[in-house]
Amino acid sequence: MALAVVYMGTPAFSVPTLAAVAAAGHSFRAVYTQPPRKAGRRGLKLTPSPVHLEAERLGLPVRTPLDFKDPAEIEAFAALQADVAVVVAYGLLLPKRLLDAPRFGCLNGHGSLLPRWRGAAPIQRAIEAGDAVTGMMVMRMEAGLDTGPVALTAETPIGPSETAGDLQERLSRLSATLMVEALEKLEAGTLAFEEQAAIEARTGRRAVYARKIDKAEAEIDWSAAAGAVAGRINGFSPMPGAFTTVALGGAPERVKVLRAVALAGAELSGDACEAPGTVLDDGLAVACGSGAVRLLELQRPGGRPMRAADLLRGTPVARGVRLG
Repeated sequence: MALAVVYMGTPAFSVPTLAAVAAAGHSFRAVYTQPPRKAGRRGLKLTPSPVHLEAERLGLPVRTPLDFKDPAEIEAFAALQADVAVVVAYGLLLPKRLLDAPRFGCLNGHGSLLPRWRGAAPIQRAIEAGDAVTGMMVMRMEAGLDTGPVALTAETPIGPSETAGDLQERLSRLSATLMVEALEKLEAGTLAFEEQAAIEARTGRRAVYARKIDKAEAEIDWSAAAGAVAGRINGFSPMPGAFTTVALGGAPERVKVLRAVALAGAELSGDACEAPGTVLDDGLAVACGSGAVRLLELQRPGGRPMRAADLLRGTPVARGVRLG
């Protein structure tokens, strides 16, 4: 027997789970997503969210409240009499009355290995911190920030030059698979949960807050260690995009660096002791406070992302040039 579901999500990351839950045959009472936002070059056109567009494609009813501060919005939600709410990157605070409204509560697809990386930017912060492994979890939501008990987990490695965009795409597919499994087990009465305190005791993973990315963090600090520089670059790609300043055939430009890899000792040239930010070879290896990174993908102002090799063919960057 299909469950009566309310789905809550907003960005492209949420779309595969919505599509998978719909394909599994569950009954949708409503899809909640954030209201259309101004977009376009002049910011004049209201653009529905990716989840909004997918829900319309599937023929599902859509609701777009600005927030849930009005008790009438919570009453409207409760009146749907859902068995469960599925929440994936919705982006709005859900009050306890709403969390308690569905018969089985709210299941959240969260992109980290809880209790590590609770909060707004778990995928980006995991890459920035140099984590070797992350994952997707299905948890039951409660009033605390990502503190609820966990039902299902799928782990995945983080590659040395993997960006947040790469990882988001893979985790979004894992989210879809896990959530369908969770709903199957919920229907069968076999979905079991483990408290995060027990996960911490079993794995040693401590709770860490994944604060929202601030654009002020995006300027590359070449004096940091190579691993930290590569982590910041990859974790902030594609948005907001870490940046540095470099003269490319003229006046200095603010160039986004969208992918990089920390170089192992054997890969470093004899000039690796150069000042941080110094270009070390013809392939955009750059000295850091310790070690060096190789820049793999960049974006000039007003241009498209391009591989470093393609950029260098048209605009060579000589050894000894300082970035930043």
